[in-house]
Amino acid sequence: MREGGTKFAHDQTEAEDARPTAQILQFRPRERFGDPLGDHDGTGAANANAPEGELLDDLGQYEQDREEDEPINYPQRMLMNVIAVAVVTLLIGVGVWLADTIGNMERQQDCLLQGRQNCAPIEIAAPMQK
Repeated sequence: MREGGTKFAHDQTEAEDARPTAQILQFRPRERFGDPLGDHDGTGAANANAPEGELLDDLGQYEQDREEDEPINYPQRMLMNVIAVAVVTLLIGVGVWLADTIGNMERQQDCLLQGRQNCAPIEIAAPMQK
């Protein structure tokens, strides 16, 4: 530390020397529908009157490679959907059963840890109504 100076003033001059110089970043406009300028007619402005077919053709690259003559097998798709629903239902059922079992075990452990000797659940029959 310098004479008569404070630690804060000393740290501030070191921080000013360590600052990087400012830099300006150039941003390019986003590409739209595969067109680097975002326009369809070359004027620099997006063409709002473009035919819908042109816009949909750009999505063709994401379609599955499937022959045109090959029909979609709807019964197989329905079977796969039913199997998926069955698997998800089974997983949910197992999860609920597991949570219930863990809860019962926790209650029994709490009872035993409190020093009780008879922790078995007692079932009482509901009174009959006339």
